[in-house]
Amino acid sequence: MRIFIHSLIIILNNTKVNAKKNEPPCPCMSGLSYTTCCATYHTGSSKPETAEQLMRSRYTAYHMALVDYLVNTTHPDKLRPNYRHQLESTKDDMDWSGLEIISTSMGTKLDKIGKVRFIAQYVMNTEKGSMEEHSRFRRYKGDWVYYDEKG
Repeated sequence: MRIFIHSLIIILNNTKVNAKKNEPPCPCMSGLSYTTCCATYHTGSSKPETAEQLMRSRYTAYHMALVDYLVNTTHPDKLRPNYRHQLESTKDDMDWSGLEIISTSMGTKLDKIGKVRFIAQYVMNTEKGSMEEHSRFRRYKGDWVYYDEKG
């Protein structure tokens, strides 16, 4: 088993490490601008090559309330009948404010499965909170998709 540990804690307001001048940083906190990072996945101009890239793009999709992207990048076996409705009805309830990748396991360009452990910060009704998840990802028809949080 390959495990990559990341100590990547970047505060959103200071994430202009590699961002192009005058472009906002990507909410996934990669240090890249949104247009050169997750936007390429959200628009379909490219596909995530690793489980971590998919996880970051899904975090950004939650941050930007991109419901179609979240539905389309969930494994069909794990799509609940009310998932789209649940996302639509709750998309304005949370402000996703930070992401920390704790570790990844497998999930490379050559793998068929992968895991990403992360902590996401949010604000809900003026209350700050965080959630930790160990997500599992799988390939489906060649593309990375979210499988579940039972990693």
